[in-house]
Amino acid sequence: MEKPLTEKIMRAAFNTLDGKLNQNVTLIMGGGGAMILAHHYPLATTDVDAIPKGMEIHELDQYIKSVAIELNLPGDWLNPYFSSFSHTLPADYSERLIQVFSGKRLSVEALGKEEMLIMKCFAHREKDVGHAKQLIKLGADLKLVEKQIELMRSKKIPQSNEALDFLDDLLEQME
Repeated sequence: MEKPLTEKIMRAAFNTLDGKLNQNVTLIMGGGGAMILAHHYPLATTDVDAIPKGMEIHELDQYIKSVAIELNLPGDWLNPYFSSFSHTLPADYSERLIQVFSGKRLSVEALGKEEMLIMKCFAHREKDVGHAKQLIKLGADLKLVEKQIELMRSKKIPQSNEALDFLDDLLEQME
């Protein structure tokens, strides 16, 4: 088991990455890192799920690997794996981004509560239940979440029925 990335380790990694960059880059972060840094949910995560803006991921990879070596982190400590669910995000998701790091060249913004909840619903894994309930307790706009999942369903996006069922089950459990 890889050592978990704590808030302190993630911030050190972002700081180190910031010092290596030769151009401005913004990371849009989801996953466990966003739960920890933006939504203050205590959990263990082994990676930072983020999509870069201002640089392609393959260009950023050399810097990611350099930080991994320097800080003794896994080679894929930062990766774009959550992008497989990014098509489920509302068009206005950027209005709810939460800045969690700002350096000289690196800025990291985490997905808002609503977007995190949407992605948790689409992933609908058992390990996401606690995270999703926390997002609801933190005041995620459930009308926005439900509207977005319904929109995905109307477009016949795979897993949208399961996402809606996951949300309904969560809300039932919380009553």
